[in-house]
Amino acid sequence: MYSIDQIKEMIEMLENSQLAVLELTDKNGGSIRLEKPSSPAVNNFALNTGAQTATIPVQAPVQSASSEQNTDVEKLSESENCSTIKSPMVGVFYAAASPDSNPFVTIGQRVEKGDVVCIIEAMKLMNEITAEQSGIITEVCVNNEDIVEYGQVLFKIK
Repeated sequence: MYSIDQIKEMIEMLENSQLAVLELTDKNGGSIRLEKPSSPAVNNFALNTGAQTATIPVQAPVQSASSEQNTDVEKLSESENCSTIKSPMVGVFYAAASPDSNPFVTIGQRVEKGDVVCIIEAMKLMNEITAEQSGIITEVCVNNEDIVEYGQVLFKIK
């Protein structure tokens, strides 16, 4: 069974990610499924704990002006025939080794094949993700501490 604090943490992680559904099952057979509905104004997360279901309304995050800038950069990146660095697993994306460290890579930075570009935490294990090719980072596609999915684009590289 999950504690209220654990459930709140899961809701926050889902809310701050691009995932639509988060479903977990523990060793005792208990399960929890959090799902974002398609409504942009308010998200109702369904909490399913076997026989009981509760709906938890949560205000959706407001998109900032930087989202518009990211769209412009994305269009530019796509038009310039960029490659991508994708997540090899589901987990939490970390741009730096610690909260007070500089990010591993920034836009415009040159990386070599094998350079660490980020960390993805999965099952309490920190996994270093490396560049599969040399190039220049043209876009960082996720925010620090976002939950990422398998195959989700993390960076664009030219």
